Amino acid sequence: MNLVEQEHDAKKDHINEIVLSEDVQRAIEQVLQSSDPLDQPDFNPTDYINQLFPNEQSLSNIDEVIAKMECDISLIDDNIRSVVRGQVNTGENGRVALKEAQQSLTQLFSLITDIKSRAEKTEDAVKEITRDIKQLDSAKNNLTYAITTLNHLHMLVGGVENLKRLSERRQYGEVLNPLQAIIEVNQHFQQYSEIAQIQTLSAQVQQIQSELATQITDDFKNFFSPTSHSNANRMTLTQLKDACQVASVLDKPVKKNILKWFINLQLQEYVQLFHENQDIAWLDKIDKRYAWVKRHLLDFEEKYGTVFPPDWEVSERITVQFCTITREELAKIVARRRTEIDVKLLLFAIQKTANFEQLLDKRFNGTTLVEATSEEVRPERGSFSSLIGSCFKPYLDIYTDSIDRELTALIEQFAQANQQMVVPKEINPGILPNCADLFVFYKKCMVQCMQLSNEKPMYDLVLLFKKYLREYAAKVLEARIPKPQPPNTTTSSISSSMSLLTKDFQNLSTAAGQVIHNFLKEGETPRFSSEDMRKICYILATAEYCLETVQQLEDKLKEKIDKQYVAKVDLSDEKDVYHRIISNCIQLLVHDLDAACEQSLLLMTKIAWHSISNVGDQSGFVNQIITNLKQTVPVIRDNLANSRKYYTQFCHKFVNSFIPKYINTLYRLRPTSSGSSSASGTAALVASASSSSLSEGGASGGAASGGNILGCEQLLLDTHSLKTVLMDLPSIGSQVQRKPPASYTKVVVKGMAKAEMIIKVVMQPIHPASLYIEQYLKLMPESSVVEFHKILEMKNVRKIEQQQLVEAYKRACPQLQQQPPTSSATAGSQAVGAESGNSTQQSNEPPTSGGNSTQSQQIAAAAAAISGAGSSIMALGDSLMDKGRIKKIENLIKNRLPN
Repeated sequence: MNLVEQEHDAKKDHINEIVLSEDVQRAIEQVLQSSDPLDQPDFNPTDYINQLFPNEQSLSNIDEVIAKMECDISLIDDNIRSVVRGQVNTGENGRVALKEAQQSLTQLFSLITDIKSRAEKTEDAVKEITRDIKQLDSAKNNLTYAITTLNHLHMLVGGVENLKRLSERRQYGEVLNPLQAIIEVNQHFQQYSEIAQIQTLSAQVQQIQSELATQITDDFKNFFSPTSHSNANRMTLTQLKDACQVASVLDKPVKKNILKWFINLQLQEYVQLFHENQDIAWLDKIDKRYAWVKRHLLDFEEKYGTVFPPDWEVSERITVQFCTITREELAKIVARRRTEIDVKLLLFAIQKTANFEQLLDKRFNGTTLVEATSEEVRPERGSFSSLIGSCFKPYLDIYTDSIDRELTALIEQFAQANQQMVVPKEINPGILPNCADLFVFYKKCMVQCMQLSNEKPMYDLVLLFKKYLREYAAKVLEARIPKPQPPNTTTSSISSSMSLLTKDFQNLSTAAGQVIHNFLKEGETPRFSSEDMRKICYILATAEYCLETVQQLEDKLKEKIDKQYVAKVDLSDEKDVYHRIISNCIQLLVHDLDAACEQSLLLMTKIAWHSISNVGDQSGFVNQIITNLKQTVPVIRDNLANSRKYYTQFCHKFVNSFIPKYINTLYRLRPTSSGSSSASGTAALVASASSSSLSEGGASGGAASGGNILGCEQLLLDTHSLKTVLMDLPSIGSQVQRKPPASYTKVVVKGMAKAEMIIKVVMQPIHPASLYIEQYLKLMPESSVVEFHKILEMKNVRKIEQQQLVEAYKRACPQLQQQPPTSSATAGSQAVGAESGNSTQQSNEPPTSGGNSTQSQQIAAAAAAISGAGSSIMALGDSLMDKGRIKKIENLIKNRLPN
C-alpha cells in the first residue's frame, strides 16, 4: 500500500511540475533578471537545503529560515492575486478597443468614397472646358500640313520645269540645289502615289534624273576623249566639277559607272605598256610598274585633283584598280615563266612589292578597299598589305628550298670548322661561336619569312629549323665529343705470359721479362686529358645554350605563325636531342672520374687488411682518390661555371656511381682473421709488397693472431675520410666554399653510412649468434640474405657456420621465410654470383671503367702463379742465372703489384 501511495505522490508531483520551453525561459530571464537560486530553471531543492544547512550546527536557525520562506511565499501569493485581479478587466478593455477601431475604419471608407466621387466630377468639368481648345489645335495642325503640302506641290511643279531648262543649258552648278529639293519633295509625295497628277510629276522627276545621268556621263566622255581638245563645245573644269556634285546626288550606279569608266581610261596606257608579252613586264623590272603609277597619280592630281569631290577618293580607287590589274598580270606571267624564277629574283620582286604596299598604306586610308577587293585577296580590311604580293605566295617554296640549301652549306661549314676544335684558354670558355651564328641566321630567316607569309611558308620554315637543329646536334656537337680509347689488352697479355712462364721453364729469362713487361702496362686505364674534359664541358655549355634558345625560338614561332599552324609548331624532339647531348657529356665526365677511382679501389683489394697491426693515417688508396678528385673536379667546375645545375648533376651522378662500387669493393675484402692463417700466397705476397704503406711491425705476425679487427678500424677511418671528401666534392680545390645541395648531401650520407654499417657489422663477433644477428639487424635493417652471405665471407666464416647463421638470420626475419632454403654451397654460389653480377654491371659501363673487377681477379690468380713460379726460379737459380738477377725480378714484381 505504501508503494502505491509513493507512486501516486510521484505522479502528482510530476503533474504539478511546470516545464517551460527554452525560448520562454530566455524571455523570462531577459524581462525578470534575478540572481536568486529559487528563480533558476535548474533549481535543485536538495542542493539548496544543503547550501542553507551545511552542517548540524546550522540547524539552530531553521526556524528563522522557515519564517523567511513563509514570508516570501506570502509575498508571492499577494503578487499573484494582484496580477490575476488585474487580468480580469483585460478582456473587456480589448473588446472596447476593437469596437472603436471598427468605427474608425467605417468613417475612413466613407471619406475615401466621397473623395473619389468629387475627383470624377472634377475630371468631367475639365474635359468640358478643354473640348473647344482641342478642336482648334487639331484644325491648326491640319491647316499647317495642308499648306506645307501645297508648297511642296508648288515646288515640285515649278522645279520640274526649271530643272528641264537648266539641264538643257548644262548649268550644273544651278541644278544641284533644286535637284536635291525636288528629290526630297518627291519622296514626300510617294504616300499619295495613287493620285494621277502626283504619278505624272513623279515620273517627270525620274525622267529628269535619267536624262541628267546620261548627259553627265556623255559630258565626261567628251571631255576626256582624245578628240575633245578641238571641240568647241568642250566643258570647262568648273562645269565638270559641278557635274560631279550633281552625280553624287543622283542614284549610286551613276557615280559608280562614271568612276569605273574613268579609272579604266586612266589605266589603259598601263595595261598596254606592261602587257605580259613585253620585256618590261618581267619581275626584274617590277619596280618600273610602281614608278609608272606614282608618276601617273602625281600628274592626275595636278590636273584633275580639284575636279572630283574628296569623298570620291579617285586617286585611291585608281591605285586599288592598279593593284588588282598588277596582281592578275603578275600571276599569269609567273605561272607561264616559273622555270625562270630564282630566289634572288623572287625576293627582289616581293621586297619591291612590299615597299610599294607600305607606301600606299601611308598615303591612303583604305576606305575603298572594302568594295574593291575580296577577303581572299586582302586578309586585313583597310590595308594594302598583300594586295599585290598575294600572287607570289604559291611560289614561296622557291624561297624555302633556297633556305634549305643555305642551311645545308652552313652546317657543313660548321662541321668542317670543328674538325680541329680549339677550346679558348680562359677558365670559362663560353659556347661555340657557330652556335650563335646558326640562331642569328634562324632569326634572319624568320623575319624575312614574316614579310613574305606567316602561313604555310612559315610552317615549312619551321620544319627546316627542326631538321637542321638535329643536324647541328649530330654533325657539330656529337661528332666533336671526345671518344674514350678502346680498353687495353693487359689481361690477354698476362695470360699469354703466364703460359710462357709455366710451360717453358727452359727459357725463364725470356718468360719472366714478358711477365714484368705486362705488369708494367697493367693499370693504364684510358683517361680523358684535361683538354678533352674542357672540350666536353665546352660542348655541354653549347648544348645548354641551344636548349634554352630552342625554347625561345618555339615561343616566337608560335607567336608569329598563323593561328591554324600554332598547334603544329612543336620543337620538343629537338629539345630532347640537346637534353641527350648534355646527359651524354655528364656521363662521360662521370665515367672518366669513375675509371680513375677504380684503380684506387683495385689497390684497395690488394691490401692485406687482416694483417694490419695498428691503425694509422688514411690509406694510400684514399690519397689516390683524393688526388684524382682534386685533379679532375676543379677543371670541370671551372668550365661549367655558367652551368651550375649541370655541374650539380655531374656530382650527383658520380657519387651515385662511386658509392655502390666502393661498397662492392668492401664486400671483396677480408679485413679480419679467424685465428688460423687463411691468407693465400697472393695475400702474403701483396702484404709484403704493401708493407711500405702501413706502419712498420705489421708483418705476418698480426695476420696469424686470432680475432684481429684492426683492418676494420682502418677501413672505418678510410671510409670516414672518403665521406668527408665526397661531402665537399662540389667545392673541392676551390677558394670559395659553397654549401652543397641538400639532395646531394642526402645521397652521400645515406650511401657512406651503409658502408660504415657494413664495416661495423664485420667488426662484431659472431658468437653468440643470436646477439650477432640482433646487432646485424639493428645496423642493417634493410639487408638481404645475399648481403648477409657477403658479410660472412668478409669475416672468413666457415661454410658450416655460415649455413647455421643464415638459418638463424632467416628465423629472425619472418619475411624471409618465403624464400627457398639455401645450403652452404648455394650460399657460396650466391655470393660469388652477386660479385660476378657486380662485375657484370661494371663491365656494362663505358670502356674507361669496364673490366677492372674481372681484371683484378685474374691478376690475383696470376700473382699466385707467379709466387709458385718464383719458388721454382729460386730452386733453379744456381744453374740458370745468378741470384742477383732473380732478386731483381722479384723486386720488380713486388713493387708493381700494389700499383
